[in-house]
Amino acid sequence: MQTVNVCAAKTHFSRLVDRAAAGEEIIIAKAGRPVAKLVPLTSRRGRPKRRLGVLAGVAVIPPDFDAPLPDHVIDSFEGSREVQGVRPMTSPWAAARRPWGRRRT
Repeated sequence: MQTVNVCAAKTHFSRLVDRAAAGEEIIIAKAGRPVAKLVPLTSRRGRPKRRLGVLAGVAVIPPDFDAPLPDHVIDSFEGSREVQGVRPMTSPWAAARRPWGRRRT
């Protein structure tokens, strides 16, 4: 594994890509500190072939999967009112995290 400076990597990029394609791993450093690694891609031959339908019958998607959510679920996400005894977030920083809740000064 060879370490190459960013400037040299920009100058000789096509050569480094050819070396990486041949199987060599190259570290690219900026000011002597490694910041990137140039590695060869694995070919399709090296990866196992994916089969479609592996999870058939294991995972079931109900017919109402994309139906609108009930109001109490939406309210629990939005925090618009008290839901089943759960109070909405009352942190002093809560308004700062929501752009619609910020106070103008």
